[in-house]
Amino acid sequence: MGNREDLLAGARRCLEEKGYSRTTVRDIASAAGVSMAAIGYHYGSREALLNQALFAAMDDWAAGSGRLAGQGGTAEERYADTWDRKIRDFGEMRWLWIANVEAFVHAQSSPELLAALAEGQRAARRMVAAQLAGVPPQEVAEQDVRGLGSVHIALLSGVMVQALTDPEQAPDGRSLAQGLRRMAELLEEPAPTDG
Repeated sequence: MGNREDLLAGARRCLEEKGYSRTTVRDIASAAGVSMAAIGYHYGSREALLNQALFAAMDDWAAGSGRLAGQGGTAEERYADTWDRKIRDFGEMRWLWIANVEAFVHAQSSPELLAALAEGQRAARRMVAAQLAGVPPQEVAEQDVRGLGSVHIALLSGVMVQALTDPEQAPDGRSLAQGLRRMAELLEEPAPTDG
């Protein structure tokens, strides 16, 4: 590998071992076996390199277990299985999700990172909505992007925080599927009438 690739691999190792906030330029250079100046030369800044390593790790996750393709007979069973896999990932790849939260916090004072995270969320909403609707991303209806995609991303963030905070009490896939079904039932109930 060249210095650029070594730095990216070193930054990922640092994310896994130290997290986003605690990783220094010295940490990355040491993990990559290159000079600290190489970070500026190849990436411009520690933040830009960490962001690229984090986004690459998220892309790797999304290409594998992050997809919505569960096992089972019914759509509800497949959806529950998908969530069970995601929830396992939260525990097995804890570093990735903590780094994600740290990056979100840091982005509140970094317009470039905030813009990149927002763009990632827009793309994720479209991809998830397309998967749920069973259509190619370019054909998914905008109302599904804003509705289905947004709800799924909100669930992903919320379940991830629950799983990282209190794994023993975090919901499983079946609970989430049943909860969504119950929410849909409640939304269908007629408004109460004044007596």
